[in-house]
Amino acid sequence: MSCDFSLGHYRELLEAAQAGGYRFAGFDTPPEPGVLILRHDVDLSLDAAVRMAEVEADVGAWSTWFLMTRSVFYNLDSKEGEAAIARLRELGGRVAHHAVWPQVDLDERFDPVVAWHNPDPEYMTAPVEGAVNVMTAPWFDPATYRSDSNQRWRHGCPHDELAQGAFPWLQLLTHPEIWAYDGATMGETMRAFLAADGEARLELLRADRIDLS
Repeated sequence: MSCDFSLGHYRELLEAAQAGGYRFAGFDTPPEPGVLILRHDVDLSLDAAVRMAEVEADVGAWSTWFLMTRSVFYNLDSKEGEAAIARLRELGGRVAHHAVWPQVDLDERFDPVVAWHNPDPEYMTAPVEGAVNVMTAPWFDPATYRSDSNQRWRHGCPHDELAQGAFPWLQLLTHPEIWAYDGATMGETMRAFLAADGEARLELLRADRIDLS
């Protein structure tokens, strides 16, 4: 098995968690022994999020999707944004807010759960009025937290530990665009995302009756 960043290996991570006896949970109750809290910070691509959610649904998993209201890459108020939110919920996911400091834009689209985008230490663990901050206790503990930030596992791929049931519980953060687009490094993966995004935007231009001749 290659512990790469691909949708195929993401499926293997989920299957390993199931083999290890984990059950899926969210941020509505404190974590209990044996739970896996799947968290996705959607920084760049709603399409990547939906593709990842379809993998989860196929194996009987579910997660919490943190979507941005202030992204320069996607628009939740667009037709595509509304469709993505509907599809993520249809597939069994929960939708929460990926906020940009200091603005919190919680509205009816989101569960009252917040994850800061690229947080600085001085506010990363600050309480958020009326909502759960996922980087605060009891949902965050460095010993039971793994992240794929910048396409690197700081403590190694958690596949084997999940299969062995080695974590008492785990909050697992992934970024869908890292898994949905090909690349052995973050730079390669981001260039693959930009190429796909460029093609998608060309189609939007055509749909908007822009002459591309």
